[in-house]
Order: sequence, then structure tokens, then C-alpha cells
Amino acid sequence: MSKVVIDQPSAAHAIIGDRLDKSMDKIAHALHWVSNNSDIIVGYALNIVSAIIIIIVGMMLARFISSLVHKALKSRNIDSTVANFIAHMARYILVAFAFIAALSKIGVQTTSFIALIGAAGLAVGLALQGSLSNFASGILIIILRPFKAGEYIEVSGIAGTVETVQIFATTIVTIDNKSVVIPNSSILSGNIINYSRKSTRRIDLLIGVSYRADLAQTKDVLEKALLANTRVLKSPKIEVAVAELGDSSVNLVVRPWVKTADYWSVRFEVIEAIKNALDEANIEIPFPQMDVHTNK
Repeated sequence: MSKVVIDQPSAAHAIIGDRLDKSMDKIAHALHWVSNNSDIIVGYALNIVSAIIIIIVGMMLARFISSLVHKALKSRNIDSTVANFIAHMARYILVAFAFIAALSKIGVQTTSFIALIGAAGLAVGLALQGSLSNFASGILIIILRPFKAGEYIEVSGIAGTVETVQIFATTIVTIDNKSVVIPNSSILSGNIINYSRKSTRRIDLLIGVSYRADLAQTKDVLEKALLANTRVLKSPKIEVAVAELGDSSVNLVVRPWVKTADYWSVRFEVIEAIKNALDEANIEIPFPQMDVHTNK
């Protein structure tokens, strides 16, 4: 019985050689394809490089413009929260445009992509209609600046000092230290009274005296009581005049001018001074009375 002897090294060499031949064929085929499509490949490569450059330049430009916007807003003393928000929004919008331009450069059809973004934006806008109204109102408040942080205002029936002006709402601190958050759309939909914008304010008082009082003496007493307060301004000139003949009193308007920062403290002081001055001059301040008659 004969034995068959297999040359193992020769078989291994044959397998390796066969694999190398196949690999060389694939490489040759790939090189042939590259040679035949070199223009297309170079074009795509250039487009990809251009897209990368567009994204890099766009991001750098977005960062630069965002910084400029932030500095411009801060130079106008706009609240830092609002300035940061607007600066970041500008940056994100510019970056989005850069990515869309890059996609267009590499051949991606951005028309449908933009339409999809627009449809999504419309749906989100309808869902957040109230919030967008507050957002738009916040932008208008920033641009028009009817008030700023630290000023005393009256809006939506609330009076107080503005603490912060944010993009969706404004926070006001009332005299009794309540923090009230008011949506910006509610602020712009009504009247805005800014008590701090001007450097001076007029105190309006209505003082009633008896019909038996001497009006010339009464006016003189009132003027002296006002001028005794050093924080009452000499100009504009104070005004003391008869306003009306009431049911039980002669009513006089008393109108001194003060610095805006001194308004409330001086108002309280002059009211007390007027009461004391009228008492010292024996000028009666009438008050409502009721006469009751009984049958015996």
C-alpha cells in the first residue's frame, strides 16, 4: 500500500499567491477607476475642503459678530442677561447659515432642508405664540428703552422699581418689597409711566380749609411751610392756588417741585409741615361731620 505525500509549503505558497493576485487585481481596478474619475474625485475633494473652510470661517465670524453685539448692548447699559441672550442668538443663527452653506457646497439639496426648518419653526411658533409675543415685546423694550433697571415705573397696574429686564418678562420690586414678574407683552400693550426718567418731579397736594379762613393768610402759611423744607426746589416756582369750592371746604392746590430721588420723603415731610403750620395759624381744616337731630 503506497502513501501520498503532500508538499505543504508548496500548497501554502499557492494559496498566498492566489490571494495576492486577487488583491493586486482589486488595487489595479481601483486605480483604474480613480484614473477614469479623477476629475470627479478632485472636484468632490475641493468641495469638501471648501465646506470645511466655510464652517470654520463661519464659526469664527459668528463668534466675532456675537462679541460685537454683546459689547454694543452692554455699552447701552442693557441688562447683562438680555445682552448675553441676544449675542448667543446672533451667533447660533450665523453658525446655522454657515452649515447650510457648507451642505450646499458639497451638493446637498438645502432647499427642502430649509423648507423643513421653516415648517418646524412655524409649528413651534404656533405652539409658543404667547412666548414669542413676550420675546418680540422684550426686543422692542430693549430697542425703545422706555425704562431700565433701577427706575421706578408703573405698568399693568403695578408700581415699583425695575429689578431686571429679561427677554420674556420684566421683574419689578414694589414699595413693600414684593417681587412681581410681568410678561413683556402685557407691558407694551398698556401705558408705561416712568417716574424716574426726569430729574425733577412735582408733588401735587389738595389741601382743604374752612370757608371762614382768610385765603391770603392761608396761601402765605402754606408757602412758608413749603419753603422751610430745604429739599423743596426754588425753581420751578412752587404753586399755591385755590382749586375749587367744595361742599364743606375751600380746596387749594399745593405744588412744590423736588428732585426725583427725594419725592416720597419730601412729600411726607411737607404734609406734616402743612398740618402743623395751619394749626399754629389757627386755620381750620374741616372734616366730614354729620348732624343728628332727635325728637324729644
